[in-house]
Amino acid sequence: MEKFDNLKSIPSYLSLQNIDTDMIIPKQFLKTIKRTGLGKSLFYEMRYDENGKKINDFILNKEPYNKSKILLAGKNFGCGSSREHAPWALSDFGIKSVISSSFADIFYNNCFKNGILPIKIDDKIVVELADYSKRKEEIEISLEKQEIRYGNKVVKFELDAFKKKCLMEGLDDIALSMEKISKIDEYEKKLQTTKPWTLING
Repeated sequence: MEKFDNLKSIPSYLSLQNIDTDMIIPKQFLKTIKRTGLGKSLFYEMRYDENGKKINDFILNKEPYNKSKILLAGKNFGCGSSREHAPWALSDFGIKSVISSSFADIFYNNCFKNGILPIKIDDKIVVELADYSKRKEEIEISLEKQEIRYGNKVVKFELDAFKKKCLMEGLDDIALSMEKISKIDEYEKKLQTTKPWTLING
């Protein structure tokens, strides 16, 4: 997983509330277990018409928002069924941070495991940032300082210290386990002497 520190981008804004995981990546695209290739199907039913042609008015189909790394969204983003494909699709498209006033818990936690920073801030600030995005100017996110800079303003955001560490160091669940590999090896060697029967067929 890539390390996350500072991020600069012109943000794109989806004003809809309660955007669920099926809207983020529809069920017909869940057949793969690869994390790549899903970006083209992100928000499929909003980005494309019934013939598979891009809908020009959709924000992520417009310049320069089609290159946004920061997504501003309405409250309760990522609700609905639990599917890790949702953050995979966002990441593959190029979205590295989602800013909203609230997230569904499972989606929120899945973001950290897939290198995406979900930021919870007051809804009034989301609207202010959305208005700022019309200028087509970059905003900056500092994970270390836990702040968003836009124009001459700075907004702080709260974040769990452990989740922050994982993003800054690029640690997913596998990497976290590998950090303890020496202790795991030591434990298994000890079992060979003290409880050898537990390792049968293991």
